[in-house]
Amino acid sequence: PFPSLQKREISNFDYLMYLNTLAGRSYNDYMQYPVFPWVLADYHSETLNLTNPHTFRDLSKPMGAQTVERKHKFIQRFHEVEKTEDLSAQCHYCTHYSSAIIVASYLVRIEPFTQTFCSLQGGSFDVADRMFHSVKSTWESASRDNMSDVRELIPEFFYLPEFLTNANHFELGCMQDGTVLGDVQLPPWADGDPHKFILLHRQALESDYVSAHLHCWIDLIFGHKQQGSAAVEAVNTYHPYFYGDKMDLNNIKDPLIKSTILGFISNFGQIPKQV
Repeated sequence: PFPSLQKREISNFDYLMYLNTLAGRSYNDYMQYPVFPWVLADYHSETLNLTNPHTFRDLSKPMGAQTVERKHKFIQRFHEVEKTEDLSAQCHYCTHYSSAIIVASYLVRIEPFTQTFCSLQGGSFDVADRMFHSVKSTWESASRDNMSDVRELIPEFFYLPEFLTNANHFELGCMQDGTVLGDVQLPPWADGDPHKFILLHRQALESDYVSAHLHCWIDLIFGHKQQGSAAVEAVNTYHPYFYGDKMDLNNIKDPLIKSTILGFISNFGQIPKQV
């Protein structure tokens, strides 16, 4: 990392924003929105212990490899493609950690993201059970339970309590278990207070543990483990269409294939430029 980061002259938050900007990520583009890491793995304790390493997510591994079981499933998927003819599509993940729909789903309770989300969904909210409604269940889905979910976070998780409340009283629907969707359900350690959640979450981002391990995550997202053999070794490869700079669209003569790839990138996300 930069000497200024090691000397604590710059916060982890500011450093990540700087890297996102260098890599071409911007608040102005939902398809290339700034990407931030999940930093915690504890969404069940009454109090948050930032001195315990087990409180934190493993920053040296992508979201798809947070549990041994799921990591092996993704490695298996990677090798299964070897048995088919289409080696060009060989990857661990067919979905991405950041996309327009992921960004809009996180921020769906505030405008203009409400309208963006609805337009991406064809004009209405998604099925309630698939909406972002709980920090804990979203972590469990992205780190363990759902093979098509490897999403990371967005900067707002570290400074904007408003996106966690349904202050506009949108009718977001009702889940199968009868829960009416409203404010986002927070971990017990936040005491139901979005401001406390943001405060503690930002403290976690700036903690000694994250400061010591953040460079590992940066290697995966922005650095040398982003592509090539290092990415394969790190269980960190995505569908070829996600690598926008590797896809030379000018050489693709078939307009249908070209529009398919562009549509794929706009819907499913894009790997940041390597920095």
